[in-house]
Amino acid sequence: MSYQELITNGIKRLRTANKLTQEQFAEKISMSVQGYRNIEHNRYLPTAETIDKICEVFNIQPVELLLPEPQANLEKVRELNNKLCNCDLDKLIRINNMIDLL
Repeated sequence: MSYQELITNGIKRLRTANKLTQEQFAEKISMSVQGYRNIEHNRYLPTAETIDKICEVFNIQPVELLLPEPQANLEKVRELNNKLCNCDLDKLIRINNMIDLL
């Protein structure tokens, strides 16, 4: 599964877990409905700004979008997020490349 698919699946999972329609979710994150649909259908990778907005609205960390069941591993997710925040750009690029290989 690609990085884009992990992100978009995580966003869709968040929407459905909160029992929101695509229209309601798009409104919450100040995005057009068509733009949001394009994300869910993997036609468009959300920008960092959109991911930040989603995380802010739903009070989650960006890394939580990458895991299939983030609530089951919330403490591990937060620990991983803290480690990632302390990485320099070169390390983050290498980590991203490794994720793409998965």
